[in-house]
Amino acid sequence: MKPGFPLSLVLAVMLAGSAEARSLDTIRSIGSIGLCAHPNSLPFASKTEDPPGFQIEMGRALAKELGVSLKLDWIITQFQMRSADCDILMDTIADPEAQGETNLKLSKPYYRTGVALATASGSAATSFKDLNDRTKVGVQVGSMAAMTLGQRHVPLSTFGFEIDSLEALANHEIDAAAVTPTMAGYFNLTHPQNPVRVSSLDENEANLNWNVAVGMVRPDDNLRNAINDALDHLRADGTVERIYARYGIVLQSPK
Repeated sequence: MKPGFPLSLVLAVMLAGSAEARSLDTIRSIGSIGLCAHPNSLPFASKTEDPPGFQIEMGRALAKELGVSLKLDWIITQFQMRSADCDILMDTIADPEAQGETNLKLSKPYYRTGVALATASGSAATSFKDLNDRTKVGVQVGSMAAMTLGQRHVPLSTFGFEIDSLEALANHEIDAAAVTPTMAGYFNLTHPQNPVRVSSLDENEANLNWNVAVGMVRPDDNLRNAINDALDHLRADGTVERIYARYGIVLQSPK
């Protein structure tokens, strides 16, 4: 699977039917906490590559804070998810309404992301307000960006993965791409000879910005509190920022 796969969204839906989560006491007694991740979706996660992806590195850091090891469940399909043994999912949209069908419980948010506008370095467009009926924008099929920009009659070119739209932009096939800063940052890290310019998140675009948290599968209060405490510590000592920076990603504080 190519990078840009909407991992957290798809796996969150899958988690709705997973087995009961373990309590913090049980997790500590068995010595491990389970993380669901896709095996081939850098920069999120990878089973075979080094570095392993920021979700795996964050999972290991959280596990260390809890005094346990990290157990990985590599998930691709919903059928596999039914037999998975996951406790947490990284990079979950921190919106209870968005998680209404997943039954995921949320930690406190640890960064903010959304959809930004990526353009070529010489482009006059620097934000979504600069787009018009002559600006061809790459969007991920079925995404909120596709719906939002389509309602404004901006010409769209749809792609299955964000990386595809970024490559099209770099090849001058489109004028801009609506992508997450996560994928744009990773693209620039891995394409240093042909980087794209990435705008800041526009808080005026309410549907295109969100906080990110750890998703937990029906945790007990002790587990949720322990993960929140761990996130506080990992943010305070710079661990979270350092992990994501290794993948070219500059984090924005949650709001």
